Amino acid sequence: MKRKYFIDNLRCAIVVTVIVYHLFYELNSVGVIRNVAIAGIPQLDLVLYVTYPWFMVAMFLLAGISARYSIAQRGNRGFLKERVRRVLVPSIAGVFFYGWITGYVTSRYVNMFPDGAEKVPVMVRYLIYGLSGIGPLWFLHVLFVASVLLVLLRKLDPQDKLGQLGRRINWQVLVLLVLPAWGSSFLLVTPFISVYRFGIYLFYFFLGYEVFAWEEAQNLLARYHQQLLMVAIPLGALYTLRTFGQNYAEPDSLTRPLVNAFAWFATVGLMGSFRSRHDHETAFSRYMRPRSFGFFVLHMPLLTAILYGLDQGAHVSGAALYLLAAVILAVTLPLVYEGVHRIPGIRRLLLGE
Repeated sequence: MKRKYFIDNLRCAIVVTVIVYHLFYELNSVGVIRNVAIAGIPQLDLVLYVTYPWFMVAMFLLAGISARYSIAQRGNRGFLKERVRRVLVPSIAGVFFYGWITGYVTSRYVNMFPDGAEKVPVMVRYLIYGLSGIGPLWFLHVLFVASVLLVLLRKLDPQDKLGQLGRRINWQVLVLLVLPAWGSSFLLVTPFISVYRFGIYLFYFFLGYEVFAWEEAQNLLARYHQQLLMVAIPLGALYTLRTFGQNYAEPDSLTRPLVNAFAWFATVGLMGSFRSRHDHETAFSRYMRPRSFGFFVLHMPLLTAILYGLDQGAHVSGAALYLLAAVILAVTLPLVYEGVHRIPGIRRLLLGE
């Protein structure tokens, strides 16, 4: 099967967006829980509102599409074996290898141990730091669950009747799918850790597998991508105007019709745009494609360490903090990745390579 370069390009673009998002997220002024307690510039929180609603649901949609292509090549057993190596192992190993860095930085701003850290055994502190520094590894946890459920679904639907139904999508159904997308935002949200929104992420993942992996659906999105984005942009503007300054990550906020409509039309609109305009290999995609996973999982501990050093060591603040952190991260993240990539055992554990 011909490689779908637009999927590579969109995935790489989203990974870069996630990294940029986390810089602004760590300095947010709206009460979203973060790892560092550093005052940011409230006006720059705008970046958070225009990206947060859609980028992770888009990642799960792309993951569902890629799952269909992977299963077609490997079969159920090979697919699960690959997912254990590429998803499950790095999602667990990362907690213990570098999650502690983010957790330790958090402990410098939050009193994790009211009775004193010295009273807590070193190994217990290490485990607490690791578990509190999961960062973007939650995406891998949910993705592995989705992959296991997909194999079970294939056993229940061996003739792929759902997939054959999904490839018959038209523009009317495309628009109406915003309703179940919104409904899924209410489902299977873990208490206290609302980042694990299994309902909506599983919905987008399976929609990618059953519907948007087909040429018919991708061509439909390409045909109407301008109209879809013309709907998404005012929805995003209205959502931002109505909620700016509020905690956008609160569960009640994430189930509002407006935020889910914005997420839906932004996701399908961007996918259609990339299918129409960026379905070719570029220098950016050649560089990013083999590195995007590593950049995704490694950037958070590095970013928090950089912010901690600039804040507590150099006492940088304001716009200079954003700029210096971005420059240092852009220089050091590729270097850290290349270092990890060149150590065979560590590479396998942390990157699944």
